[in-house]
Amino acid sequence: MTSETTPVSMQREPELAGQTVVLIGGSAGIGLETARRARMEGADVILTGRNPDRLEAAAADVGAQRTAAYDANDPTALPPFTAALALELAPVRVNLIAAGFVDTPLSASLLGDRLDERRNELRTKLPIGRVVGPADVAALAVHIMSNTALTGATYDIDGGQQFVF
Repeated sequence: MTSETTPVSMQREPELAGQTVVLIGGSAGIGLETARRARMEGADVILTGRNPDRLEAAAADVGAQRTAAYDANDPTALPPFTAALALELAPVRVNLIAAGFVDTPLSASLLGDRLDERRNELRTKLPIGRVVGPADVAALAVHIMSNTALTGATYDIDGGQQFVF
């Protein structure tokens, strides 16, 4: 008696195949890491950012469809803006990620020689016991993008910082 087995494919379908994702602030740090992850999951990406030169370099890095340079730097207009856009653009989904301290080159440039002190403080005080990195935020972003029931919401990712500081 012989039996023949058929190989089983362990590959999974990319979660964002066929979707277009617009990343506001996608030219560096968290946004660029999110763009890379979204591309790996099959999405076409459109990047926005303040610095046109950095934006073009990021677009080349991830193979973005398009770019747009502008500054969306008012944190108090963003949650209401997100909710309004979700209603206006429906069925296109719009969500906002509100990150606390994330260990990025921007954080390093802002803190300078106080960076290691801040990292150590966060490791000891945050409930998660470590510093949030760009990959953490990118993972949340891809989850939000792949869950088609989510729109108009703001998602905090800060390792519990809002509870202890």
